[in-house]
Amino acid sequence: MSSNTSLGRSPFLPLLLIAPFFLWGTAMVAMKGTLPHTTPFFMAGVRLVPAGGLILLAAAWMKRPQPRGWMAWLWIGLFGLVDGALFQGFLAQGLTRTGAGLGSVMIDSQPLAVALMARWFFGERIGLWGGLGLALGILGISLLGLPDAWLINLWQSGLQDVSFTSWPEALGNLFQSGQWLMLMAALSMAVGTVMVRWVCRYADPVTATGWHMILGGLPLFALSSGLETQQWSLLDSGDWLSLSYATIFGSAIAYGLFFYFASSGNLTSFSSLTFLTPVFALVFGNLFLAEVLSSIQWVGVGFTLVSIYLINQRDVLTTKIRLGRWLQAKQISEEPTADLAIAQQEQEHPR
Repeated sequence: MSSNTSLGRSPFLPLLLIAPFFLWGTAMVAMKGTLPHTTPFFMAGVRLVPAGGLILLAAAWMKRPQPRGWMAWLWIGLFGLVDGALFQGFLAQGLTRTGAGLGSVMIDSQPLAVALMARWFFGERIGLWGGLGLALGILGISLLGLPDAWLINLWQSGLQDVSFTSWPEALGNLFQSGQWLMLMAALSMAVGTVMVRWVCRYADPVTATGWHMILGGLPLFALSSGLETQQWSLLDSGDWLSLSYATIFGSAIAYGLFFYFASSGNLTSFSSLTFLTPVFALVFGNLFLAEVLSSIQWVGVGFTLVSIYLINQRDVLTTKIRLGRWLQAKQISEEPTADLAIAQQEQEHPR
């Protein structure tokens, strides 16, 4: 308790709160810069397994309990398959066909899917602001994922004038694009986020995080050994440094800080900082990798970031609006009383 209190008073607290999202965004840039010299599945496995081992060492140091019972290991295994193997696999494959900044925006659209699944499984209310966020998110992702030429043609010609004979080819190109793979990664991450509620019923969240990284990374190494070649022969010292950064800082430390702040209650709206991840990825992707987005994609980025903020902050916004209306109504109801008091004073003490 004292450590939480001292950290809460630390002048570095704002930097520590932003750190996970900074590390995730810059790790995307580091991974993208390394991909020309390695293979996707190998890189995804390297990011997971060593980071999981580091988290388990930290959990042992903190004397966190290990999973017990077949139900705990079953849920951790499913969590590792979805949030580990599928998420990191789709992410690494998607990075080979899209930029780090654009890919990060697509990945961090997962709150849209989380909101829908939470509404379906747990009956959580989406509300007006959440619905507006979902609509803007769908629009933003469409602008990011669909080809610019196809969108311009659709806008100029109208939907009724678009030849349906070109749709199969357009859809085929879409499914082969990096944006589609990033959407699949976002969906995997969203399913994993919803699964955490069941995982935490049977296992400690910190140790479950470490084990799910290891169990999710092993299939990626298996796929790499069977399908890929020259996984590390072309890597130089700079590439190993980038991989180490993505593993230690972008996975182990980032996840550790995220779970610490999420569980300690230092910020009630901590999850709203998620929108900073693609911002960092876009900035550093432009600085280090010279990634440039089209005008349509920048509009899509704006819509997507606004949608993430609205979905994460929907309850806070609703509460503020209700409080403002209540204060306004209270002020209006008190005005006649104040006017009556003034009139009585003037009658008792005429000028």
